Amino acid sequence: MGEQAITGYAISWNQPAIIAGAFEERFARGAFDSHLQEDPDVAALWAHDVSRPLARVGNGTLKFRSDNVGLYYSIIPNAESPLGQEAIAIVGTDTVNEVSVSFSPEIEEWDDTGDLPRRLITQARLYEEVSLVLWGAYGRATSAGLRSDNRAAAKRRIEAAMRRRGISLTP
Repeated sequence: MGEQAITGYAISWNQPAIIAGAFEERFARGAFDSHLQEDPDVAALWAHDVSRPLARVGNGTLKFRSDNVGLYYSIIPNAESPLGQEAIAIVGTDTVNEVSVSFSPEIEEWDDTGDLPRRLITQARLYEEVSLVLWGAYGRATSAGLRSDNRAAAKRRIEAAMRRRGISLTP
Protein backbone atom coordinates (compact mmCIF):
# COMPACT_ATOMS: atom_id res chain seq x y z
CA MET A 1 0.00 0.00 0.00
CA GLY A 2 1.23 3.53 -0.73
CA GLU A 3 1.75 6.30 1.75
CA GLN A 4 -1.57 7.49 3.11
CA ALA A 5 -2.37 11.11 3.81
CA ILE A 6 -5.26 12.65 5.67
CA THR A 7 -6.39 15.64 3.66
CA GLY A 8 -9.18 18.15 3.59
CA TYR A 9 -10.13 21.71 4.39
CA ALA A 10 -9.46 23.28 7.78
CA ILE A 11 -11.52 26.32 6.74
CA SER A 12 -13.85 26.91 3.80
CA TRP A 13 -14.00 30.52 2.66
CA ASN A 14 -17.17 32.46 3.42
CA GLN A 15 -18.92 29.55 5.16
CA PRO A 16 -20.70 30.80 8.29
CA ALA A 17 -20.38 29.21 11.72
CA ILE A 18 -22.32 30.21 14.80
CA ILE A 19 -19.78 30.56 17.61
CA ALA A 20 -21.13 29.72 21.09
CA GLY A 21 -24.54 31.07 20.05
CA ALA A 22 -23.07 34.57 20.32
CA PHE A 23 -22.04 35.54 16.78
CA GLU A 24 -21.64 34.33 13.21
CA GLU A 25 -18.10 33.97 11.91
CA ARG A 26 -16.72 33.61 8.38
CA PHE A 27 -13.28 33.75 6.77
CA ALA A 28 -12.59 35.80 3.66
CA ARG A 29 -10.80 34.06 0.80
CA GLY A 30 -7.07 33.98 1.46
CA ALA A 31 -7.35 35.03 5.12
CA PHE A 32 -4.27 32.93 6.02
CA ASP A 33 -2.16 33.72 2.94
CA SER A 34 0.09 36.28 4.64
CA HIS A 35 0.82 33.97 7.56
CA LEU A 36 1.43 30.93 5.34
CA GLN A 37 4.22 32.86 3.61
CA GLU A 38 6.04 32.86 6.97
CA ASP A 39 6.04 29.02 6.93
CA PRO A 40 4.70 28.66 10.49
CA ASP A 41 5.64 25.47 12.36
CA VAL A 42 2.08 24.32 13.04
CA ALA A 43 1.29 20.83 14.35
CA ALA A 44 -1.58 18.45 13.56
CA LEU A 45 -3.04 16.91 16.69
CA TRP A 46 -5.66 14.33 17.57
CA ALA A 47 -8.57 16.21 19.24
CA HIS A 48 -6.47 19.19 20.42
CA ASP A 49 -4.38 16.85 22.61
CA VAL A 50 -0.74 18.02 22.61
CA SER A 51 0.32 14.59 23.82
CA ARG A 52 -1.08 13.07 20.58
CA PRO A 53 0.75 14.78 17.68
CA LEU A 54 0.17 13.41 14.19
CA ALA A 55 2.27 15.68 11.98
CA ARG A 56 4.19 18.94 11.88
CA VAL A 57 5.04 21.56 9.27
CA GLY A 58 8.65 21.63 10.55
CA ASN A 59 9.32 18.01 9.56
CA GLY A 60 7.32 18.10 6.32
CA THR A 61 4.49 15.81 7.46
CA LEU A 62 1.93 18.65 7.55
CA LYS A 63 1.34 21.03 4.67
CA PHE A 64 -1.12 23.87 4.08
CA ARG A 65 -2.17 25.74 0.97
CA SER A 66 -4.78 28.33 0.28
CA ASP A 67 -6.94 27.70 -2.80
CA ASN A 68 -10.31 28.82 -4.22
CA VAL A 69 -12.26 26.67 -1.72
CA GLY A 70 -10.41 27.30 1.53
CA LEU A 71 -7.40 26.44 3.63
CA TYR A 72 -6.37 22.96 2.42
CA TYR A 73 -4.15 20.71 4.55
CA SER A 74 -2.36 17.40 4.12
CA ILE A 75 -1.23 15.26 7.07
CA ILE A 76 1.09 12.29 6.57
CA PRO A 77 0.78 10.34 9.83
CA ASN A 78 3.39 7.75 10.77
CA ALA A 79 1.64 4.54 9.70
CA GLU A 80 4.06 2.54 11.89
CA SER A 81 2.95 4.27 15.10
CA PRO A 82 -0.21 3.29 16.99
CA LEU A 83 -1.52 6.88 16.79
CA GLY A 84 -0.86 7.06 13.05
CA GLN A 85 -2.61 3.73 12.52
CA GLU A 86 -5.54 4.88 14.65
CA ALA A 87 -5.90 8.16 12.75
CA ILE A 88 -5.77 6.43 9.36
CA ALA A 89 -8.31 3.81 10.47
CA ILE A 90 -10.79 6.21 12.08
CA VAL A 91 -10.63 8.84 9.33
CA GLY A 92 -10.72 6.02 6.75
CA THR A 93 -14.09 4.83 8.07
CA ASP A 94 -15.42 8.41 8.04
CA THR A 95 -15.98 8.24 11.82
CA VAL A 96 -13.90 11.38 12.32
CA ASN A 97 -14.27 13.66 9.31
CA GLU A 98 -13.96 17.22 10.59
CA VAL A 99 -11.14 19.45 11.78
CA SER A 100 -10.71 22.34 14.13
CA VAL A 101 -8.08 24.99 13.59
CA SER A 102 -6.52 27.25 16.20
CA PHE A 103 -6.09 30.76 14.89
CA SER A 104 -5.87 34.38 15.95
CA PRO A 105 -7.61 37.04 13.86
CA GLU A 106 -5.46 39.97 12.75
CA ILE A 107 -7.95 41.93 10.64
CA GLU A 108 -11.70 41.52 11.02
CA GLU A 109 -14.89 43.32 10.09
CA TRP A 110 -17.99 43.32 12.29
CA ASP A 111 -21.60 43.81 11.19
CA ASP A 112 -24.08 44.35 14.04
CA THR A 113 -27.20 44.98 11.90
CA GLY A 114 -28.72 41.46 12.17
CA ASP A 115 -30.04 39.36 15.04
CA LEU A 116 -26.54 38.00 15.65
CA PRO A 117 -23.37 40.04 15.18
CA ARG A 118 -21.38 38.85 12.18
CA ARG A 119 -17.59 38.71 12.01
CA LEU A 120 -15.67 38.41 8.75
CA ILE A 121 -12.01 37.58 9.31
CA THR A 122 -9.94 38.95 6.44
CA GLN A 123 -6.49 38.18 7.85
CA ALA A 124 -5.53 35.58 10.46
CA ARG A 125 -2.59 33.62 11.84
CA LEU A 126 -2.55 29.88 12.40
CA TYR A 127 -2.01 29.41 16.10
CA GLU A 128 -0.01 26.28 16.91
CA GLU A 129 -2.32 23.51 15.66
CA VAL A 130 -5.02 21.98 13.53
CA SER A 131 -6.86 18.98 15.00
CA LEU A 132 -8.82 16.04 13.71
CA VAL A 133 -12.05 16.15 15.70
CA LEU A 134 -15.43 14.49 15.86
CA TRP A 135 -17.31 17.81 15.87
CA GLY A 136 -15.65 21.10 14.97
CA ALA A 137 -17.06 24.61 15.29
CA TYR A 138 -17.27 24.85 11.49
CA GLY A 139 -18.85 21.42 11.08
CA ARG A 140 -19.14 20.09 7.54
CA ALA A 141 -17.48 23.24 6.15
CA THR A 142 -14.30 21.40 7.19
CA SER A 143 -13.25 17.94 6.06
CA ALA A 144 -10.91 15.04 6.69
CA GLY A 145 -10.45 12.05 4.40
CA LEU A 146 -7.82 9.58 3.21
CA ARG A 147 -5.72 9.86 0.08
CA SER A 148 -3.16 7.24 -0.91
CA ASP A 149 0.09 7.92 -2.71
CA ASN A 150 0.82 4.75 -4.64
CA ARG A 151 4.18 5.86 -6.04
CA ALA A 152 6.16 3.83 -3.49
CA ALA A 153 4.07 0.71 -4.17
CA ALA A 154 4.45 1.19 -7.93
CA LYS A 155 8.23 1.49 -7.56
CA ARG A 156 8.37 -1.74 -5.52
CA ARG A 157 6.32 -3.58 -8.20
CA ILE A 158 8.65 -2.35 -10.95
CA GLU A 159 11.74 -3.39 -8.98
CA ALA A 160 10.26 -6.86 -8.28
CA ALA A 161 9.45 -7.32 -11.98
CA MET A 162 13.00 -6.32 -12.93
CA ARG A 163 14.48 -8.81 -10.44
CA ARG A 164 12.28 -11.61 -11.83
CA ARG A 165 13.67 -10.87 -15.28
CA GLY A 166 17.25 -10.90 -13.98
CA ILE A 167 17.77 -7.16 -14.45
CA SER A 168 20.21 -5.78 -11.91
CA LEU A 169 19.02 -2.82 -9.84
CA THR A 170 22.56 -1.77 -8.92
CA PRO A 171 24.98 -0.20 -11.40
